[in-house]
Amino acid sequence: MNNDQENHHVRNSRSKNEPVSNVTEKSPSALREEKILSQWKEKDIFKKSLEKQSTKGDFVFFEGPPTANAKPALHHLEARAFKDVIPRFKTMQGYNVRRKAGWDTHGLPVELQIEKALGLTSKKDIEKYGIAEFNAKCRESVFQYIKDWEVFTDRIGYWVDNTDAYFTFDSHYVEALWSVIKKINDRGLLYKDYRIVPWCSRCGTGLSSHELAQGYVDVKDLSVYAKFKLTAESTRKLHGTDAENTYLLAWTTTPWTLPGNVALAVGADIEYVSVVNANETFIVAKNLVAKIFPLKGETSLIGETMKGSDLVGLEYEPLYPYALKEYLFEKKFLNVKNGWKIYLADFVNTDNGTGVVHLAPMYGQDDFDVANKYNLPKFHIVSPEGQYISSVDSLGFLEGRFVKDEEVAIDIIKDLAHRGQLFKKEKYEHS
Repeated sequence: MNNDQENHHVRNSRSKNEPVSNVTEKSPSALREEKILSQWKEKDIFKKSLEKQSTKGDFVFFEGPPTANAKPALHHLEARAFKDVIPRFKTMQGYNVRRKAGWDTHGLPVELQIEKALGLTSKKDIEKYGIAEFNAKCRESVFQYIKDWEVFTDRIGYWVDNTDAYFTFDSHYVEALWSVIKKINDRGLLYKDYRIVPWCSRCGTGLSSHELAQGYVDVKDLSVYAKFKLTAESTRKLHGTDAENTYLLAWTTTPWTLPGNVALAVGADIEYVSVVNANETFIVAKNLVAKIFPLKGETSLIGETMKGSDLVGLEYEPLYPYALKEYLFEKKFLNVKNGWKIYLADFVNTDNGTGVVHLAPMYGQDDFDVANKYNLPKFHIVSPEGQYISSVDSLGFLEGRFVKDEEVAIDIIKDLAHRGQLFKKEKYEHS
């Protein structure tokens, strides 16, 4: 009789009148696992695996430490199963694998837990409460569920040395890492630069890509087709005439970034056309014309065709000239001369929009890369709290407002329409 048949027999041997809820039975696999765990513990097998002669030397394994301010969950079991398999295999191959446990006691997860417990809602609240006091509460919290983790770790058969675990808040640990960084720096392998990061305006801190990935949802945002007017000189270069009202049409799902625009990007080999619509001329990707314009009768006339490379270097009037006048010149930006021109970028496509991309270097990785490549002006229009700063807004309708409020997008659209720089708006669903 196999184990499953035996278990079936045991279940059926119960009295018919016996309540099922009062019977607690373990499956054969659970009994088998616990028996093996018991043998490992009695004979100290894990310790012996660490002490055995290792003919092949060391195999280095770093235990990515969990945060113990919450109970372990199913996804932790999966990760630890993977982290257990390779060190076991390498041990069996003859390597010495030191499996030192650790606890992650830093970072946003710990802080958020304490913020909730203390009823704090922002970075300013933490500062008011007291940073030292807040840190002390965070330190206390990280030990809350360590016992649960140890029981969990033992039960799933994960071999890791908890007797000499490291904590990331220990001064010794922190100083050891700084020592490593110093050695790297002494070898000339560090450099200082800026990078685009996901930012939490509530927490006042950057987020990791992992934290950001936990928050993706499908939403409907207001998207905008904005009109960027070519200068008279660039219009003459393009058309060979003094034709007025020639615009590049750019589409964006983030109208809040428009006051930070410093350039437009096109694709080198994309075909663009000039389209006359309501006495205005627009430059857009050829295969998007039908999607953008109504094409009824003579309301839209398609003119000359050009490659994106033919548009490079053309200048346009800044969409928000007061930002240029009152902020950039005042701060003596040396590379202002490179701004408000058309550049090439390999990420431009014709899947959506117009084939023309508006660039706000401080608010997108692709935009930032183009700005570095062509030495474009870089300036912030938003504070760490996610609010427009005063130097961007001499018109007075944006300063101090949170950029992601839908009313802000609506007011920007109204402003563009009032100044004749809005082609159209629409709701767009994206992740």
